[in-house]
Amino acid sequence: MQGNDTAERWTRAPDKGTGPGRVGVTVISLAGLLAIWIVAAALTADPQILPQPWDLVQPFAQALASGELLYHLGWTLSRVLWSFALAMSLGIALGLAMGRYEALNRWLDPWLVVFLNLPALVLIVLCYLWIGLTEAAAIAAVTLNKIPNVATVIREGARALDPGLDDMAQVYRMRRWTQMRHVVLPQLAPFITAAARSGVAVIWKIVLVVEFLGRSNGVGFQIHLYFQLFDVGMVLVYAFSFIAVMLAVEWLALQPWERRVRRWRD
Repeated sequence: MQGNDTAERWTRAPDKGTGPGRVGVTVISLAGLLAIWIVAAALTADPQILPQPWDLVQPFAQALASGELLYHLGWTLSRVLWSFALAMSLGIALGLAMGRYEALNRWLDPWLVVFLNLPALVLIVLCYLWIGLTEAAAIAAVTLNKIPNVATVIREGARALDPGLDDMAQVYRMRRWTQMRHVVLPQLAPFITAAARSGVAVIWKIVLVVEFLGRSNGVGFQIHLYFQLFDVGMVLVYAFSFIAVMLAVEWLALQPWERRVRRWRD
């Protein structure tokens, strides 16, 4: 009995009632980052190099009131959503096929390695040169940059599928879509979630580069504009505005989804 009590103490989950909660930790962490910013701005003592956080309130309010900020945020967000949807759809299909069929994986793995190591900037420039300075070229460049990463994650998930569940599906003569929905996708859910979270983080950064190089609207275009004017404050206003949007997506959508798909492991 004593051995069982010892094992129970070692395996017992930590008490969730002690210490700050999830929201408290996030607030404290962001407050620490803000404090570092304030100290760094005070040390530089030059708002042209690094303004204090409160110096951004007025330009932010002006950009918001004029509608300019929301206009450019909307364009960037639409490009992120389109690129994310295409990259996830094509990457999941490619990764699942490569993970399930070894012959196909042998043929396509060299392609995957090439595209994984192809610099994003090169692919963006090539898309603009081949397709033109169009919306289709911008979205294609971002999508092609992200598909290899998604495919790599999903391929590893497909390789980890339980073959016993596949045998069960064959015994019960499940239709292909039914097997995909009830057997394959639940096992792939953690891998899809991981690819989605990393995908959002990478895609919106590449979208800013795409807009910086060849679009006439969006957050990246505005950053390029204020870079030419040496206006550090407005660069930070647009950068942090879109970071706030993507953090909201992360905290309100992706993290709850991840906790939900991992619930069966608890």
